Amino acid sequence: MAVFPVSSANFRRFWAGQTLSQFGTRVGALALCVTAVDHLDADSTQVGVLTAASTVCYLLIGLPAGAWVDRMHKRRTMMGAAALRALAVLAVPLLWAADALRIEALYAVALVVGVVTVFFDVAYQSYVPVLVPDEDIAAANSRLEASAQVSALGGPALAGLLLRVVSAPVVLLLDACAYLAGCVCLALTRDGEQLPSQTAPAARSGLRADIAEGLRFVRDQPVIRRLALSMGVSNFFATMTATLVPVLVLRILGFDAFVLGLIMTAGAVGGVLGAALAPRARKRFSAAAVMAAGLMTAAVFSAAGPLAALAGPGAKAVSGTVLVVGEFGMTAGALLFNVTQVSLRQSVCPKHLLGRMSASIRFVVWGGMPLAALAAGWLGEEVGVVPTLWIGVAGAVATVLPITTIDRVLAGDGRGAARRGPVSGGFRASARPGRAGRPPGP
Repeated sequence: MAVFPVSSANFRRFWAGQTLSQFGTRVGALALCVTAVDHLDADSTQVGVLTAASTVCYLLIGLPAGAWVDRMHKRRTMMGAAALRALAVLAVPLLWAADALRIEALYAVALVVGVVTVFFDVAYQSYVPVLVPDEDIAAANSRLEASAQVSALGGPALAGLLLRVVSAPVVLLLDACAYLAGCVCLALTRDGEQLPSQTAPAARSGLRADIAEGLRFVRDQPVIRRLALSMGVSNFFATMTATLVPVLVLRILGFDAFVLGLIMTAGAVGGVLGAALAPRARKRFSAAAVMAAGLMTAAVFSAAGPLAALAGPGAKAVSGTVLVVGEFGMTAGALLFNVTQVSLRQSVCPKHLLGRMSASIRFVVWGGMPLAALAAGWLGEEVGVVPTLWIGVAGAVATVLPITTIDRVLAGDGRGAARRGPVSGGFRASARPGRAGRPPGP
């Protein structure tokens, strides 16, 4: 199977497509939220339902999506998902132009985009090891994460500027165009991927068996099991916080959409720093140390939201500065963790299980997000937005606990990379044959 190094023009086409898609996603996320809060006067509960609609799909189809993706060409799957996302997003400005836009329509758009995003994301994380050689996986993930954050630098700020000139539904047109541009770049990307039916016809099994195999792998692989637990807790409380931050900024503190965009841009700057530091940190420190540092940094800086509320709307300079610094630090820590854990997961998972592993992880990790969004909306109404944000901060601190034993597990599995990453910054993949479904324990 042909692979392409990260220095190849082929990888750069894929990289450019994802950068464009990420840029549009940042613009679209802000525009959809502003459409709900400012144009449709959505309250905390409705914002929670909107967030839940975009993530509940992982509970509904997350597991079978992984089995399906492992049976399909991943690049073609991503192309189809990108095209469908563009069509769904286009519905918002069309309904707005017809004076027929309602909050229920935003729920439906978020749900459709969420469903196809399940397929896109599972295929995306499974595609990197197909496109680049094993020793380039960490470098590829670092570049992709860094470029996503670079695109996010201008995305929210541009959306904020546009929202001062045109209505939020119109800004969503840019999101649709970015998805289509990403689809074109994917169409120009080449790979040597072969479907399982072409390489191992006898190994094909039923959908239920495929799903069960992916779940067993996540359950029994000690490194991935710990990552799944940590990410599940982290995403639950991060979703609670993210759901209510727009309400805090736009309604409680009285900022406009442009300031919200600047705060998100500050987060993107931090994300670039975190993604760039991850490979370097892995050369000097253990995987657990890097991931724990990232999670704890994100947890500490997530307190910026409720701290900014203490200043109140009368001290906007102070509260705005606190929010910018907090978003910067929180995203830097999150990306430091994320680049490291994605590369580690991809290195310990056999290639034929990548789709199911990613889907099983997302089922566990993302499956709790709609519940978190609904809980945030309900708590925001019942006990207040600021107390709910403090609950999110407290929960985020607990996410580091499952990470602390990962180095010991890697060392027990005979991995010399447990203490230091190799010079390339990557992780060594398991070379033990015949143990794909259940890798050796600690």
